[in-house]
Amino acid sequence: MGHAQKKFSNRVTMQVKVFLDTNVIISGLLTDEGIPKIVLDLFSLDLHEIKVVTGQFNLLELRRTIRNKIPVLAETFEDALRKINLEIVPLPEKEMVDRYKDLISSKDAPVLASAIKSGCAYLITGDKHFRTEKLRKAKLPIRIVTPLEFMDIAVKIITPSLEK
Repeated sequence: MGHAQKKFSNRVTMQVKVFLDTNVIISGLLTDEGIPKIVLDLFSLDLHEIKVVTGQFNLLELRRTIRNKIPVLAETFEDALRKINLEIVPLPEKEMVDRYKDLISSKDAPVLASAIKSGCAYLITGDKHFRTEKLRKAKLPIRIVTPLEFMDIAVKIITPSLEK
């Protein structure tokens, strides 16, 4: 295997998938500063080390919120979606959503189910409903982090590539 191929294959295998919750996207679009904005800016760089994912459920929720509460963001939102190059996870099956209803509210269960279904390592959310003792003890196959916590993680993900 040539040097260039080896380098490329390392980049592909080192990619970390992260699931972006609705509230982080909205917060990042509403202000020109703050951690959610920095997270969106980071994701718009289309780094090979990080694959950004959200759910179809989240997009429906985002579009409904923007349409009903902050229509001035509609164009900004669609532009941000194009820049971030999100992978979209289809709506989770009802059975999967039901599996998580005892851990989190029924309105948040589809988000958790989508994040887990996506196979992501991290769910980035500012929603306090995702920061409960019950969820911490659940031994989920995904780590739930705040945007600030993710920034610390992102530095560790990106730094090895910058040092090459």
